[in-house]
Amino acid sequence: MRRTGPTNYILRKTIRELRKAAKANRVNIWRYVAELLEKPARRRIVVNVYKINKYTVDGDVVVVPGKVLGIGKLDHKVTIAAISFSKNAVEKIMSVGGRAIHVLELVKENPTGSRVKVII
Repeated sequence: MRRTGPTNYILRKTIRELRKAAKANRVNIWRYVAELLEKPARRRIVVNVYKINKYTVDGDVVVVPGKVLGIGKLDHKVTIAAISFSKNAVEKIMSVGGRAIHVLELVKENPTGSRVKVII
């Protein structure tokens, strides 16, 4: 029988931890992010920095269930949690004083998911 879903061990572990956090804290945001991460590789979410800049304000916390790329510019501080970042995206986020962290780090900091935006 063939395995379905992601074969990347880190991604599978992340999905498992998100589902545990959703159940333990009775919040649906982490379950929703886990569902988005389970999609096939050809449908994975890729978000550019300009889109994050467009839909956020200073001090927002954002979850990207996929990869953040560095096209565009960011002009305010934002905490961005994602599975992966391009080198250029991290440089742009750090240059304005923002944070680029992994999704599981955000779950540990904010287990209830309050005031977190999901950008897809």
